[in-house]
Amino acid sequence: MKVAVLKGGRSLERGVSLRSGARVEDALERLGHEVLPLDVGTDLVERLTAERPRVAFVAMHGRGGEDGTAQELLEILDIPFTGPGVAACGRCMDKVLAKHALREAGVPTPDWFAFNETAFRELGAADALGALEERVGFPLVVKPSRGGSALGVKFAASRFEVPEALVAAFSYDDRVLLERFVEGRELAVSVLGAEPLPVAEAIPVGGDRYDFEARYEIGRTSFACPAELGDAETASVTETALAAYEALGCSGFSRVDLILGDDGPRVLEVNAIPGLTDTSLLPQAAEAAGMSFEQLVERILDLALKPAV
Repeated sequence: MKVAVLKGGRSLERGVSLRSGARVEDALERLGHEVLPLDVGTDLVERLTAERPRVAFVAMHGRGGEDGTAQELLEILDIPFTGPGVAACGRCMDKVLAKHALREAGVPTPDWFAFNETAFRELGAADALGALEERVGFPLVVKPSRGGSALGVKFAASRFEVPEALVAAFSYDDRVLLERFVEGRELAVSVLGAEPLPVAEAIPVGGDRYDFEARYEIGRTSFACPAELGDAETASVTETALAAYEALGCSGFSRVDLILGDDGPRVLEVNAIPGLTDTSLLPQAAEAAGMSFEQLVERILDLALKPAV
């Protein structure tokens, strides 16, 4: 079967995407498929039209791939693709929209506020920052609304650190999320189809935050999968993750990131197209469930080709 692997693109997460795509290509070749590697650019539609793959494996992260852009083109060309559909990708990519959807569905998520650059330039939003301490509290996590891999994410322990954090976040997106920081364990539940895989935990080495460098450099973060949780904790985390997956309309596969604090699990975000690199959590969770990377890739393909019910 001819499988197009969409990777790269021009987002800030291009490097991670290339690594994910290369690993997927190797697995597909070992499975006996005909692989069509596509570093996504202006010739994407031309190449897809000429090659007519049976299915597209989307291994793009960030804008252009994880936000539904590539998926819309694949729908127009009538090429099945892996992962969530256009609408779910759009919701997952925009953290503010995702949090509103989670809150409306009753899925626990840390309290937050959001601002865009227009509000600061034209509506005096800076004068509202003083209300953050009363309404949300400190410390805060300041992050771009649309983006991933912890790019542009800053911690603000007090209101005096917010302006610098906003500058960093605004350098990646014109809308930022100011989210209440919850102390707890950083967990992830990967969902394959509608089935949760074992809970994974990211444990920063030496007290480092789980930032972009720690996430993708071997040795900066240790992982435990399955995480050492009690049965009740595992059930609560898994149920919350599945509720988030459903609330955002995901399908195929996704990864739900949560924080497990004293008040139970809270969803931080849902990754529509999680990484597939050597340090990524989805492959580790699949391995913990007894699946090789090749089996994981084959299962993802099967879900993409399965007729919608």
